[in-house]
Amino acid sequence: MATAQFKAAALTSEIGLNAIAAHFGIRRKYRWEDSLALGESALKGVLLEPADKSVHIFSFGSLVFVNCQHHEIMDVIRYLGQVESGLANVSSLAHTDDYRLEVSAEEEPSVNNDCLVVPREEGYQRELVATVLAKSAALERTELGTNALLDEIEDIVSLLGQGRLTMSDEQLARMSARILGFRLSTLSYIMLLDKPDITWVNEDAAALYDELGALFELADRNERIRHKTDALMDITTVFAGLAHAKRGNRLEWAVIILIAIEIVLSVTDMLLR
Repeated sequence: MATAQFKAAALTSEIGLNAIAAHFGIRRKYRWEDSLALGESALKGVLLEPADKSVHIFSFGSLVFVNCQHHEIMDVIRYLGQVESGLANVSSLAHTDDYRLEVSAEEEPSVNNDCLVVPREEGYQRELVATVLAKSAALERTELGTNALLDEIEDIVSLLGQGRLTMSDEQLARMSARILGFRLSTLSYIMLLDKPDITWVNEDAAALYDELGALFELADRNERIRHKTDALMDITTVFAGLAHAKRGNRLEWAVIILIAIEIVLSVTDMLLR
């Protein structure tokens, strides 16, 4: 029984595929929705034993390593960090996902929680497993970022319950930008609504991609992130309204005070005369 072990890691928000491809002598213009696969020949100068090993690189910041040990994964990341600045400071694997492809003629084909069992390996299977794993790891990175922002919002709501609103316009703008960034990353960068090209011409590939996507709950997790960002935007809208009202009250008091000062000065001037 042949086995291929996959490990995906979401390391950054963006990776430039063209610079890496050019470094390895690959003459092709990569689009944002493409992925770059480095096989045995490309990894010969990176790993001591590159046989049956590969690395799939995605523009939205995920890398998927096939049959690589942890030290080999870190070697690849360090090497790629010399070409891609976004990977230069990566020292650990924070957001990961694992899966396995087993080729066995004796077992029934199945998509399980920890492995995909097939009677024979097709050329598209590794690509599809790598793509779904890459998106799953990137989603985890976004989910954790969204939850961290929710915790920050909770602290601000607690202060608001005490009658204190300390957020400036700059802080509100930065928070809104982070929320919109999470939404943009799931729709545009991670491309959850897009499918690999092979699924449009191969029914078996399309069915497998849909099964894997359902197994890793890509659509459901994306929907949860969307609901969270909607709630966050509603809260920041309330904060913005309160901040503007507070600023309006200050301006009104400033005008009243200036008018009062002007009246006092006028009365004083009349009495002196």
